[in-house]
Amino acid sequence: MGKDSTAPPDSFGFHAPTRLLFGPGQLGHLHEQAMPGKRAMLVISNGKSMRANGYLDRTLEQLRLAGVDTVLFDKVAANLTKQVVEEGASFAREHGAEFIVALGGGSVMGAAKVMALLAPPLPPDGLWDYSTGSTGRHLPLKRPCLPWVAVTTTAGTGSELDAIGVVSKLDTHEKIGIGAPDNFARIAVVDPELMLSVPPKFTAYQGFDALFHNMEGYISTKTNLFGQMVQLEAIRSIGAWLPVAVRDGANLEARTHVAYANTMGGYSMMVSSNCSQHSMEHAMSAFHPRLPHGAGLTMLSLAYFGYWAERHVCDDRLVAMARALGRTDATRPDELPCALHDLQVACGVDDLRMSDYGFAGTHEEALLLARTARETMASLFMADPAPTTDEDIASIYMKSFR
Repeated sequence: MGKDSTAPPDSFGFHAPTRLLFGPGQLGHLHEQAMPGKRAMLVISNGKSMRANGYLDRTLEQLRLAGVDTVLFDKVAANLTKQVVEEGASFAREHGAEFIVALGGGSVMGAAKVMALLAPPLPPDGLWDYSTGSTGRHLPLKRPCLPWVAVTTTAGTGSELDAIGVVSKLDTHEKIGIGAPDNFARIAVVDPELMLSVPPKFTAYQGFDALFHNMEGYISTKTNLFGQMVQLEAIRSIGAWLPVAVRDGANLEARTHVAYANTMGGYSMMVSSNCSQHSMEHAMSAFHPRLPHGAGLTMLSLAYFGYWAERHVCDDRLVAMARALGRTDATRPDELPCALHDLQVACGVDDLRMSDYGFAGTHEEALLLARTARETMASLFMADPAPTTDEDIASIYMKSFR
């Protein structure tokens, strides 16, 4: 077996200012926390689940008990757009919001944190002045932002703990991370009781997203001793408990372990980095917004980690992850894609097809996606365990297509 080209460094930086309330029933303790203001904009999705499951009423009651008045913004879709973020920021300004509360999944978390950046009055050109990519101006966000509070109802993105939201600009097919160094949530509630209602398919998609945050962090050039400790434990938790949560959504123990892996994925992103797999998926859903993020990642994963197994640049880490996913006697890096496939089968997502979401499967399309991924999120390619070309990335798309 080939050895890793670099060993994990024995030094790292870690900044995690969010007060985390983790575990079943923790939403009930939100009102006990010191709130960053007396008037909040509460952000939810444009769906029905927050109301139907009672989560909206429970959160409103916690804010009322804390002495906070609220206004509601309920227009966030699964793929967060520039238009909705700018509309929400204007809504917060108009209603005098002193802070923002996010109640929902990853897109709602991302919406709240970017709205918090924009709610103080912006220069006329708006959000894309501060984005990267081909049409952004790459300006630094050196300005005050509103505080925000996270109440997550899904276990996938870890977005309640980081400072970046991913926003789509539909006319240019760009999906880009936008944030600021101090844009962390003041308080984050990760209560697995709020995840009991997530349907099996989306439980699986979200769980795989959490898994890949940790797997990508584990093989990244920014890997370190602390990150690897967090990432391996999260990978073990997903491997053992995600199939249980998919089969039995009412199993609170399984939900808690998957939520834990999700939260550890948030810490993984802070102490290390995602890799190009996330850039590749964001390019996919920028062109096809109907594609759920976790589903796209799952479609790519076998070819993506198979590519690194063939390159032999991080063999020890691939083997360690295969063992963490249940192949305890693994000795070869190519056993990791096999372990991933087993987990896909166990969670009922082994039959996902890119063609079902409108992809053509041509080399031209694959090369366009590869170039878009690198152009919009180049920093994640820099965290890869070895350099790649656009043709390399296109080949991963082609191998993933069916």
